[in-house]
Amino acid sequence: MTFDSEFSGQQRLTIRPLGLEAILSLPEQAPAGVVIFAHGSGSSRLSPRNRSVAGALQTAGLATLLFDLLNEAESADRRNVFDIPLLAERLVAATKLIEATPETQALPIGYFGASTGAAAALTAAAQLADRIGAVVSRGGRPDLAGDALTQVTAPTLLIVGGSDTQVLALNQAACNRMRCDCALEVVPGATHLFEEPGALEHVVILARRWFLKHLAEGRL
Repeated sequence: MTFDSEFSGQQRLTIRPLGLEAILSLPEQAPAGVVIFAHGSGSSRLSPRNRSVAGALQTAGLATLLFDLLNEAESADRRNVFDIPLLAERLVAATKLIEATPETQALPIGYFGASTGAAAALTAAAQLADRIGAVVSRGGRPDLAGDALTQVTAPTLLIVGGSDTQVLALNQAACNRMRCDCALEVVPGATHLFEEPGALEHVVILARRWFLKHLAEGRL
């Protein structure tokens, strides 16, 4: 999969006072919404999978924000990768930045989370309530959001690989706990990282459809 976001207008931002680096990418046309990415353990704003998904969303008319949830020193401590309240706090800070940036301040906001980033996205969405219009999880661990699952109001899509059996079971249980509009989509034959031919493309199609439905109604 070779979607790239280089064609679109990009801004290098810093989430202060945390000093976290971020890349805001705008589509060529006026954006219908903005999707903030929360990557998983061991990943960063430069994740090739998230960049691929982001490029596809930009093609569909959505702005995207890719950012590092941890600074370099924090990333060296593996405990921080699984500190969901800390990661959610960073996501809330990124959301405030988007709400203060002229090009995006009036746009509906969605979250795209992967692995532990999905738990952070759901925790932040629970805190921000109606300020978040949609959440998509790719191979996520929503179970790590704990009781925040029952407080999420944003329509949530959980995408899991069919061969990622343990994570699939955790996602099924999490979806059953949620009180919002929650859907579970299984990508047949895909494993946790969706490395199989066509698997990530399938994720893109599902995520794009969900965000356009809930952030930009009428643009499907």
